[in-house]
Amino acid sequence: MNIDKVTLHDLSIFHSEEDQSIFHKLNQTRTSLGRDWLHRFFKEPFDNVSAIEQQQQILQHLTKFLDDWPQQISNGTIMVMVRFFDAQLEPIPPAHSFLGGLRYKLMASPDFATVRYSMGHFADFVRGFLRLIELLRATQLPKPLQQLLDRAAGLLNETTIRALGAHLSGTSFTLQEVVGFGHFIFYRYKQQVHELLQLFGKLDAWYGMAKAAVVFNLQYPKVIDTSTPVLEARQLYHLLLPQPVAYDIDLNKQHNFLFLTGANMAGKSTFIRSIGAAIYLAHLGMGVPAASMTCSLFEGILSNINVTDNIARGESFFFNEVQRIRNTILKINDGNKWLVLIDELFKGTNIKDAMKCSLAVIEGLVKMRQSIFVLSTHLYEIGEELRNHQNIQFSYFETEIEDDQLVFNYHLRPGISNDRIGYLILKREKVLELLDKL
Repeated sequence: MNIDKVTLHDLSIFHSEEDQSIFHKLNQTRTSLGRDWLHRFFKEPFDNVSAIEQQQQILQHLTKFLDDWPQQISNGTIMVMVRFFDAQLEPIPPAHSFLGGLRYKLMASPDFATVRYSMGHFADFVRGFLRLIELLRATQLPKPLQQLLDRAAGLLNETTIRALGAHLSGTSFTLQEVVGFGHFIFYRYKQQVHELLQLFGKLDAWYGMAKAAVVFNLQYPKVIDTSTPVLEARQLYHLLLPQPVAYDIDLNKQHNFLFLTGANMAGKSTFIRSIGAAIYLAHLGMGVPAASMTCSLFEGILSNINVTDNIARGESFFFNEVQRIRNTILKINDGNKWLVLIDELFKGTNIKDAMKCSLAVIEGLVKMRQSIFVLSTHLYEIGEELRNHQNIQFSYFETEIEDDQLVFNYHLRPGISNDRIGYLILKREKVLELLDKL
């Protein structure tokens, strides 16, 4: 799936502020390695239905074992294992004997302590991974998960490593065991350890994705590779809202363009972002924040939400809006299915110019029946001129006024808004009163 940095930012997939990041919200991994793999998954959404379905099957399988997940492998254990190979140790003797261990302890006491401490964590890792393999292999597995566990089992099926895993947790290592295990891992098993860590990290990322589906009650969508675009969702909401309002969506080839109106703060931007985020999560093979969802396999997502000016390059807000629309048209004019999200088109010019430009762009975009468009605007007037297009679906967010106060109920209604509340806001915020006193 194609998605650029602008869209990733617009949809808050990644964000420097954790409370505004979908990635952070859904990160339920247990280790830093798992987090790294989860980040990698998030950066590489799938472009075929088979891969999406396999990912869903893996996560659904792991869901059965979340409560029984072995506790031996902590993030601290991972850190100790990684740092062990970077430690500047006196050479660990190859003679695996009591005398060899004693000599190493007497001649290099700090290094001996490091090796002994590290071996305890290596033993925890081996025991935990073997337990995990045993646990997950209980039933038939999706192919990628089966391959990962087979590879890990093969790497752990080594006499010395098996002996390390069989060492009783909480018991001390003998002098001979410290140098025996330490020498083998440091000099002969380093590459295998690094591979095992990556395998576990990937497994931890899958665990985190499955855990997120349970914690946030996400539902796995049906993604279909159709010749025409489809987006059907029931009770879809935005993940980052503490008390979200849910919506139903039905878009397809017959109605592939949603023309969205409503007052500022009524919920248009959040609604648009919730659609984009759900489609993105669906292409990761993850659950989505909805009661149910069916969607096409999309070529990509393109958004035009948080356009800014570029002072350094001398580019105006309006120029960047135009460039974003131009690049969008060039990309989606390939016959493939795209999801295009546009929030408040042409905010960077005067209202008459914005109406003319917006109408021209929409009149062109509605010709592209292979993609789905969700566009919000405060230019309600152009809606009447678009009613002759049968593939446009008109919806608006309702705003009520009670005792000169705005009430946003976030209800989505069919039709075009006729709210005119700018003057009311000026009055409510006492701007008019301040002006009268000048």
